[in-house]
Amino acid sequence: MSTAPTPTAGTPIPLTAAPPTPPAKTETTAGNYFVSNYPPFGAWKAEDVEAYLGVLDQPPRSDVPLGLYTHIPFCRKRCHFCYFRVYTDKNADDIRGYLDALLSELRRYADKPVIGGRKPRFIYFGGGTPSYLSPDQLGFLTRGMKELLPWDEAEEITFEGEPGTLTDHKLRAIREMGVTRLSLGIEHFDDHILEINGRAHRSREVQRAYAYAREIGFPQINIDLIAGMVEETEEKWREAIAKAVALQPDSVTIYQMEVPYNTTIYQTMKAEGRLVAPVADWETKRRWVHEAFAEFEKVGYTVTSTTTVVRDPEKVKFQYRAGLFSGADLLSIGVASFGHLSGVHYQNQHDFQPYLSAVNSGRLPLYRALRPTAEELYTREFMLQLKLGSVRASAFTAKFGTDPRVQFATPLATLRSWGFLVESEDRIGLTRDGLLQVDRLLQEFFDPKYRKGRYA
Repeated sequence: MSTAPTPTAGTPIPLTAAPPTPPAKTETTAGNYFVSNYPPFGAWKAEDVEAYLGVLDQPPRSDVPLGLYTHIPFCRKRCHFCYFRVYTDKNADDIRGYLDALLSELRRYADKPVIGGRKPRFIYFGGGTPSYLSPDQLGFLTRGMKELLPWDEAEEITFEGEPGTLTDHKLRAIREMGVTRLSLGIEHFDDHILEINGRAHRSREVQRAYAYAREIGFPQINIDLIAGMVEETEEKWREAIAKAVALQPDSVTIYQMEVPYNTTIYQTMKAEGRLVAPVADWETKRRWVHEAFAEFEKVGYTVTSTTTVVRDPEKVKFQYRAGLFSGADLLSIGVASFGHLSGVHYQNQHDFQPYLSAVNSGRLPLYRALRPTAEELYTREFMLQLKLGSVRASAFTAKFGTDPRVQFATPLATLRSWGFLVESEDRIGLTRDGLLQVDRLLQEFFDPKYRKGRYA
């Protein structure tokens, strides 16, 4: 993926002695551990919104791909582990008002110089539950979006679906939208596990939705699983993996259960005075994901990231992830959505009514932003791409002007001393054990000022 000329990174981090062993961590305690951006979201501030507004009136960086993310925050029920901005109490009028606001927000961006007539290279519908919308609502939204930013150059269009909301009629409508990857939030196949963790669907709905999605020919079907949910057991996890393998999905993403502060699990922990979450510890979750990877590898799948296995790496490229990890522009619309344009991060208003009020008054619904330094941009891309297993040192040297083996000498030495690093002439990579705990290891690359406080 091509990118714009980038600034030279700052002063290389000096090499110092690395600690002999990684800090031990077993129990799952409250907090965000999954690293999805840098600097951490907690560093973004309302006073930096002006910096973001300033880049909107400038032409885009040359040859930088544009992605589009749309947040659909509606759900049938809130999962006990969910930390996203979702709503379960909105009626048809509320939803129509929100869809109108999405199109109004997109219209304001489409006229900005920073968009500059570009068309999105990749598109993602996330949530919440995008498949909560009816076929008519989906048609209204996507027709309006295509008029503002045509999709004819999109290489990938991803759509998240909750199996219980996916009727045959709706699946066909989603396919006719142009969706190329349907991502099914299955999480587990055991009905008791699904119920006690607050999921709305059950295993019968999974089988029906998956079978019909295959029948109508989605180019790629991805399924999500979570290792370590409440009341997970060794036997039930093995059964879940066996059922997932039997489906032969094009790709599988397997997450390790975490318990952020804004989840109902944490609220229960807080009320009961508990410090440790009632889910599997980190060592067990890493082992379960390792075992799942191994089962998929037995039947020909390839591990392509810390969370992902794919059946055919030549066909399954995850363009959204590739763009997100390599500095592409990401225009994000909707309540609480995160994006970045011309190197500046932003987040929208994170509550429903403030978001609507801002859009309906003719303003962009911005909540906070951050302009990273050149060094922070380098760190962001290096960390995120390391989650894919390995990076090419020459590519980073060419883009940022400093060899990553010099720029990140200290954290790389730490990972090397812990036995997690695999190196060749041009490759810097992680062992499988390192990959399975990469989010913890990436903290070594954080500037010390970002290691304290909450990630989000």
